[in-house]
Amino acid sequence: MFFRNLTLFRFSAAVADDLKRLEEALGEHRLRPCGPLEMGTRGFVPPVGRGDEAAMTHVVNACTLLTVGSEEKLLPAAVVNDELQRKVQKIAEEEGRKVGGRERKRIKEDLLTELLPRAFVRSSRMSAYVDRKGGWLVLDTSSRKSAENALTQVREALGSFPAVPLAPEEGPRVLMTDWLAHGNLPGGLVLGDECELRDPATATGAIARCRRQDLDAEEVKEHLRNGKQVFQLGLVFDDRISFVLGEDLVVRKLKFLDAVLDELGDSQQDAAAEMDARFALLTLELERLLGKLEEWFGLPRPE
Repeated sequence: MFFRNLTLFRFSAAVADDLKRLEEALGEHRLRPCGPLEMGTRGFVPPVGRGDEAAMTHVVNACTLLTVGSEEKLLPAAVVNDELQRKVQKIAEEEGRKVGGRERKRIKEDLLTELLPRAFVRSSRMSAYVDRKGGWLVLDTSSRKSAENALTQVREALGSFPAVPLAPEEGPRVLMTDWLAHGNLPGGLVLGDECELRDPATATGAIARCRRQDLDAEEVKEHLRNGKQVFQLGLVFDDRISFVLGEDLVVRKLKFLDAVLDELGDSQQDAAAEMDARFALLTLELERLLGKLEEWFGLPRPE
């Protein structure tokens, strides 16, 4: 289980002490199946194993892995509206009258009651972990909405969890533009092969996207000379991790390179031991990367 994206929040050392009760708190907020008339449910599922006996967290050193789950009924609005229109038209033809707004609303509610129990259910899972030592909440998603929903679930389980979005002291867009324009990258960091450049003057400004491109090429520099700035930049850290960093400091397309994967080896282990090895390696590598992000962009830990 290696994360593919990172959306990050920070919390204080005082908050970290409260996270020691995560196992108990999440156990009281397990994901339950959708009821017949429910559109969806949210909760937590074991990161390893299944069933009521499986642990709700997996702890390695100061890091605690958890999994946010959801079930959602698939009932497209177009299906409901088509059926609603059919019923309204049938009433008009058989009774020779128009259906008013209040009656239409009642018919729609009856339709939902009829259709929901037969709707397909889509399950989803999101991995996350808290690093009590560094004060990080790390979620495996690039979607701000999904991250906020997961954070809300953790807050509901704990009663309170004042984790906050990143507040960089150095402007990511300005700093990454300088890296690309002048090659002034911090030690251990080199350019990848993709970027997204935009004209920041207007919301509808020109956009240039590069894929599998030498970012030192003159055509890339020309975009920068014309006023575009870096909104996403492909980077490689210490020849161990490649990723695309956004101006929102969301890490996308995270990939662990051969130097990291070789450390896992090919040993055959049971599920728990395999999880231990992968989670320990993941958190160790990300501890170094997150520490550098904190240094480069000035990401203070809340007090």
